[in-house]
Amino acid sequence: MNKKIIIVIAIVFSIISCYIASTSQVKASDINKKICWGIKRATNHEQPDLGKENKELIDKYNGIAMGNANDKFIYLTFDLGYEGGYTEKILDILKENDVKACFFITAHYANTSSELVKRMIEEGHDVGNHTVNHKSMPEISEDEMKKEVMDLHTAIYEKFGYEMKYIRPPKGEYSEKSLQVCNSLNYQTIMWSFAYDDWEESKQGREEYGKSKILDNLHPGEVMLLHGTSKDNMNILDECIKNIKEQGYEFKKLEEFKR
Repeated sequence: MNKKIIIVIAIVFSIISCYIASTSQVKASDINKKICWGIKRATNHEQPDLGKENKELIDKYNGIAMGNANDKFIYLTFDLGYEGGYTEKILDILKENDVKACFFITAHYANTSSELVKRMIEEGHDVGNHTVNHKSMPEISEDEMKKEVMDLHTAIYEKFGYEMKYIRPPKGEYSEKSLQVCNSLNYQTIMWSFAYDDWEESKQGREEYGKSKILDNLHPGEVMLLHGTSKDNMNILDECIKNIKEQGYEFKKLEEFKR
């Protein structure tokens, strides 16, 4: 073969190899990109806009964020990083109104409030994984992701004989990689289509504000996120549940989710 032809072939091969390598690097970078969950609220009880990227990724990995627009279903969830002294009353209200919820807990919560976790399980609620240390999942390695999820999973199973299957990423921060990892651990990622600024201790004492936010933004297929550390939520929960039912909505468990 002509020497010049050999050189040309070598150059072309080198260019192709570099292109493939750079493309792979871009893809690896993309898959680890941190995404912050956010929604754009609608009016007149219409479904909010979850954002194109959010919706495509959650659907791709069989996650849950919002059900279909035809059924007036509400999927009630609570996040609990620590016990604020309100969960017992919240559980009383849910029991009185025959409503089941999913409580996403951390290792701290499990270690300090085991009797409440036990009660959640016994009364038919779901207990979800909010990781051991509430770290942003895209900011840690794959091995650490798995440890954050499975150390809590194992602890809950050993203590209560309960196998968790739902996970909510801490801070609402995720990546395609974290979705892949959670799926590989047999977990379904649960986001939300409604939340409000209820978690700050300095912003309690706004019960009318809380009720307005919850009731004005009701929509079919809603995955409602409330924080169990909010005194306001404890105080308004009974009234909100009754009002929601009066408006024709039904509370459903995540296992009853309809796309």
